[in-house]
Amino acid sequence: MDGDPLSDPSTYRSMVGGLQYLTLSRPDISFAVNQVVKCIFRYIKGTVEQGLVFHKSTDFTLCSFSDADWASSVDDRRSTTSACIFFGPNLLTWIAKKQSTVSRSSTEAEYRALANTTAEIHWFGSLFRELGIPLRSAPCIYVDNLSSIYPIFHARTRHIEIDYHFVRELVAWKALQTFYVPSSHQIVDVFTKGLSHDRFSVLKSKLNLHIAPLHLRGGGVKRISL
Repeated sequence: MDGDPLSDPSTYRSMVGGLQYLTLSRPDISFAVNQVVKCIFRYIKGTVEQGLVFHKSTDFTLCSFSDADWASSVDDRRSTTSACIFFGPNLLTWIAKKQSTVSRSSTEAEYRALANTTAEIHWFGSLFRELGIPLRSAPCIYVDNLSSIYPIFHARTRHIEIDYHFVRELVAWKALQTFYVPSSHQIVDVFTKGLSHDRFSVLKSKLNLHIAPLHLRGGGVKRISL
């Protein structure tokens, strides 16, 4: 690191902690929050009027996008799992975190991400059933890697068969649907990699991050806390 050490490191820790808290209502900075500090503050200052927008809807469907950035960490070569789950048109939750183990292939990394997303969306489905909210169809997950939907097991992938059977069992029970989506339409790329300005703006809008109406701006970011 360049520059002199800070005389009071608590200031830096407070800034980083504030950014971590802000990711609870600003998923568009989930990837970047662990990479930079000052640039994010400049970005937040320029987009302070934006936030998650929720729409009234009778569309009771659960839908998710799942992806993994294989060996993305330059320090330990662990992959990053990313996912976002929508309830109807509204973003319900999102994930952007490093996987707990090193994946030996991109297929393994993608399948671990798919299994984690499956567990998350299955939990929400069970929660809605307990609340008496009927889903219109089985929850669905979109992935941009065909080998994670139709894996071919061999010596390098044998140890991920447990995840495979977990996902395929739910599919067989018609409690889950998996679909292929082209990488150009993979929303969760915003959580795993740096993007061009244009693509970042497009994906951010698909997460329902928009400029809030004037009468809602007075509360700042607190108005969109989940």
